[in-house]
Amino acid sequence: MKRRLAAATLSFTALLALTACGADSSADAGGKGRVTLTIGDQASTLQTIVAASDALKGADYQVKWAEFEGAAPLYQAVQAGAADTTYSADLPALQALSGGVEFKNVAALKNDGRHVGIVVGKDSGIDSVKDLKGQKVVVSSAKGSISEYLLANVLRRNGLDYSDVRVQYLLPTDAQAAFASGKIKAWATFGLYQAVGLEQGGKLLVDGADGRVSGYGFVGASDEALADAPKKAALADFLKRLGTALEWTSTHQDAYAEAIEQRNGADASVARTLASAAYSKVLPVTADVNKTVQGVADLMNEIGVLEPNVDVAESADTSLLK
Repeated sequence: MKRRLAAATLSFTALLALTACGADSSADAGGKGRVTLTIGDQASTLQTIVAASDALKGADYQVKWAEFEGAAPLYQAVQAGAADTTYSADLPALQALSGGVEFKNVAALKNDGRHVGIVVGKDSGIDSVKDLKGQKVVVSSAKGSISEYLLANVLRRNGLDYSDVRVQYLLPTDAQAAFASGKIKAWATFGLYQAVGLEQGGKLLVDGADGRVSGYGFVGASDEALADAPKKAALADFLKRLGTALEWTSTHQDAYAEAIEQRNGADASVARTLASAAYSKVLPVTADVNKTVQGVADLMNEIGVLEPNVDVAESADTSLLK
């Protein structure tokens, strides 16, 4: 019996809270009998990037989009054969692998990590990471999130144990309300909620830059899709096109933000925040990537969050993107 998929953290892009659904589009019209890739996506993120940058122009295969609000249902869909690919930050991928989902990481994604942070109240008396000792820290959104990894990592870097703080898990919207009312002193959060916490008078204690989070995400492919030679070839081409599309978002942030507004129904400030925090590169899954993410897995295993642990290098297929 396959192990049950572990609960995976909602990605930052899931803040738009779209309803999970299957959406169809294609690289070009027509072309009966061509290969069709079912690309797993969260909150229309990849679909918006690809459409805005026109990255699929001239592709000789069709793309069907499988849309989900977060990582957990996307990995469940891959396990069920309803999507060919995965897309998430590193920890949801690690959780899915730990839970027995049959896929391989085929490309790495990269950002600077600044969209994850620990925000503290202005009157909290917390001025450094060491001041967190003995404090309650709220982590959004669930056990095993990138916010929790940031907390665990900065505690270790400052000579503290994870047991030196009292962790409470709260959904971001609930935590936001509690932080605004002064009921939370320290909040490990991400994305829009981090921005809102700062707007409400909080101060940034530390963010995920400079290696405090890995900054890596992954595109994965199901074992079934990788065993299908025409699909595998199409996926290799898609990864190159996605790389071009992500580079476009980093050099056309205003146009990308406008596309998010138009396609996802986000307001202007939300769209700008999402655009600024997007992954900007598609990279091969190299030994260095695997080593960095293995460090994430090992720490989360050490604090009892990721069980069983994952061998990241064994969970990669490096043949699609050199």
